[in-house]
Amino acid sequence: MTFNKPASSERSIYRLYGPSLSLLTDLYQLTMSYGYWKKGLEKKEAAFHLSFRKRPFNGGFTVVAGLEYVIDFLENFHFDPSDLTYLESLKSSDNTPLFEPRFFDYLANLKFSCDIDAMPEGSVVFPYEPLLRIQGPIIQCQILESPLLNLINFPTLIATKAARMCIAAKGDPVLEFGLRRAQGVDGALTASRAAYIGGCSSTSNVLAGKMYGIPVTGTQAHSWIMAFDDELEAFQAFAETIPNQSTFLVDTYDTIEGIKKAIIVGQWLRERGKKLLGIRLDSGDLAYLSIKGRQLLDEAGFQETKIIASNELDETLISELKRQGAKISVWAVGTNLVTARDQPALDGVYKLSAIRNPGEPWTYKLKLSEQMAKITNPGILQVRRFFSKGENICDMIYDVPMDFSQGYRAIDPFDPTRQKVIKNDCESRDLLVPIFRNGERVFSIPTLNSIREYTQSELNLFPDGIKRFLNPHQYYVGMEKSLYNLKVDLIQKIRSAQENE
Repeated sequence: MTFNKPASSERSIYRLYGPSLSLLTDLYQLTMSYGYWKKGLEKKEAAFHLSFRKRPFNGGFTVVAGLEYVIDFLENFHFDPSDLTYLESLKSSDNTPLFEPRFFDYLANLKFSCDIDAMPEGSVVFPYEPLLRIQGPIIQCQILESPLLNLINFPTLIATKAARMCIAAKGDPVLEFGLRRAQGVDGALTASRAAYIGGCSSTSNVLAGKMYGIPVTGTQAHSWIMAFDDELEAFQAFAETIPNQSTFLVDTYDTIEGIKKAIIVGQWLRERGKKLLGIRLDSGDLAYLSIKGRQLLDEAGFQETKIIASNELDETLISELKRQGAKISVWAVGTNLVTARDQPALDGVYKLSAIRNPGEPWTYKLKLSEQMAKITNPGILQVRRFFSKGENICDMIYDVPMDFSQGYRAIDPFDPTRQKVIKNDCESRDLLVPIFRNGERVFSIPTLNSIREYTQSELNLFPDGIKRFLNPHQYYVGMEKSLYNLKVDLIQKIRSAQENE
């Protein structure tokens, strides 16, 4: 059964956690910021980029989510008196105050003033592409590392998982039923919102329905059936109570017999001008039971009655049930979606790429590693997506000051022999869009329904190969040639300097 609730007039995370969330950061962000301040570096400007390294679920795409949370957080960012009182209580190893009093005056007057560019929620993205770029005073950029990662990583993971499940369902509605298994209140709410972005049609989480305007869905639990003397009485009581929303859970005892009893009550509903909307299967051989259930329902004249399946579903199982010819028309997913059980974390990272004194040219930075995958990219980065004939063909990471008058050439950073020359007749667009300028929001936040629609339109622009669950096609993402050459030069200079020390 589905109820459409109006969107809440206030969707802020601050409704749940109080007026200040500015201590939602790791301690070392504050100790580093204290160090910048002590050394007179607080006016230094930095550029950081947020990205991820590995394809979640070994899939071919990722759906980014969480930007609205980021905007909400930054528009309310400040250190209130209770934050400063807590920081004053922190001690060093010798039991002296960790921070000196003048630093609290600095924090009390700190106002968010950075520039942020980001990929809109619902964008389809790939490893190493910057999802967010932040430029501004280094202390602000540093303190914001942990909360920005926290606010982007988990919803991006869940939106991606939901999109995969919806692809597996091939147009059937997918319902998010994960509240009871989610990691806490915030985990449940974040998962419900992200799952809706990814394509789920509703949630069982009523608070998420209230806060975000997501349609809410529910049937009944086995406890309802067990509270009555027999199954038929339980179905009848439910139909009498909510005759316009009758969906019965039929597997409490014997599933086939439960379906037959649901049909009896369905006939009672039909006599009164009502409908048996659905039956739900929550255990057993879902393929066999759905086929048998469809046969019984059709023979009784209930061709429009839906068969809903639940029970630890994921994209692999949904695909397999489809292959087996299961007659399931609605999929209710819970634990495997809201916990992303097969990969419970996105490996998002937030790395410094440039630094300067105000008004001076940028000095580009990178982090070295023995693993090429962990060597960061220098520059003020942007992603340009190229498309032709209604289909995306490749992405290119580039340095914003780059001059493209000589055309485009992208290099695979892990195999420089793989290069792609992009034809001049290809259309393109840049994926990072302005969100904040000098701390003021310049971006209009879309409705959640608009974001959900954008996700589907984005996925439709990619070849089907990247949406496969097994050995998906690897969409081409390269570095613009001069940026790649700059990175190699910086690596060589840093290593040469180390060898000469």
